Amino acid sequence: MTTLAHRHHAPSHVGVRHADVVALPRSDAATVAAVEALIADSVASLHDLWADLARTVVPRPGVLHTDSVLELLDAMIGSGGKRLRPRMCHWGWVAAGGARDGRGHDDMVRAAAALELLHVFALIHDDVMDSSDSRRGLPSVHVQARRQHLDLGGHGDPGRYGENIALLVGDLAHSEADVLMAGLPPRLRAIWRTLTVELMLGQGRDLVGAANGRRDLVHAREVARVKSGAYTVWRPLQLGAAAAGAASDTLDALNAYGQEVGVAFALRDDILGVLGDPRETGKPVGDDLVAGKPTVLMALATQRFGPRWRAVLERTGTEALTEDDVAGLQAELVRSGVIAEVEDMVDAAVQAASRALDTPAVDPAAAEGLRALARRIGWRAS
Repeated sequence: MTTLAHRHHAPSHVGVRHADVVALPRSDAATVAAVEALIADSVASLHDLWADLARTVVPRPGVLHTDSVLELLDAMIGSGGKRLRPRMCHWGWVAAGGARDGRGHDDMVRAAAALELLHVFALIHDDVMDSSDSRRGLPSVHVQARRQHLDLGGHGDPGRYGENIALLVGDLAHSEADVLMAGLPPRLRAIWRTLTVELMLGQGRDLVGAANGRRDLVHAREVARVKSGAYTVWRPLQLGAAAAGAASDTLDALNAYGQEVGVAFALRDDILGVLGDPRETGKPVGDDLVAGKPTVLMALATQRFGPRWRAVLERTGTEALTEDDVAGLQAELVRSGVIAEVEDMVDAAVQAASRALDTPAVDPAAAEGLRALARRIGWRAS
């Protein structure tokens, strides 16, 4: 049974209402541990293959070397994370009765490990696309590679070099994720293919929307649904449930839950992207404003802001945006009520997600765990 663990207080400048966060049942911890062990085994195997393929080249001290690609991947994998996708995969498996008979457990863990490696790929590439200098409180992969180029006196443009190396690191993580999925049943591989295409589609819409200056709510919600919601919540749930042989009524309930939690996840990302505490998020404050991302929050701001601040909003995503502009927009988002409106949307989504689990098609233990996870996602500070 879950217990009330603590009352979560978001940083005061975020303007987030306080909400009770329920501690997750411990049963997903074993899956997370198994996922981390499998990732460690996969990385060890990758090291062996890399060493074999590179055995004819001995890196010289004091110069750039290709092994940095593997080293940067190691560092990114080891930098932490909330393991949300493996947890969703776990609860999807439990929801379909997997914990009762153990059916599909190994497939579920394998899919969950692949999800975590795919997430590493997505973060690395996302930081390159958004020109983000930090991730999880550390320099982004492309920033680390750029520094290596500068420190070792490499030829050419250090920034371009850093971005190119980061792309290789991300590609390697994606490749290893695909290796893990390759041996799984066709049903799971089909879901995986859909998930990866959705991720690319969502990221593409994000980039194109920013380039087109999109500020409409319909576009913002679609980007959030495809890029964040499906990839973070619904598809991991579906993978876990499919591993346990889920029936259609179970998948329908998980889909309804996943759609709502995906909304809560994306909306919380919107808030953290403009007002989050860097000590919690591990990223610079106001990143989404600088990038001009077509988020739901930005769409609402366009509707609510007066002429003066709409003009400033138009400068987001361009070099004309100043630090004072960012600070002013942050204050106006709170003053205008946009943040409060998005908070209400988060609350509504979390409650709707909880109601979606009121069905015998979902194992009671999974319903308990998923409700707790929805609250954790909706009211997280990072």
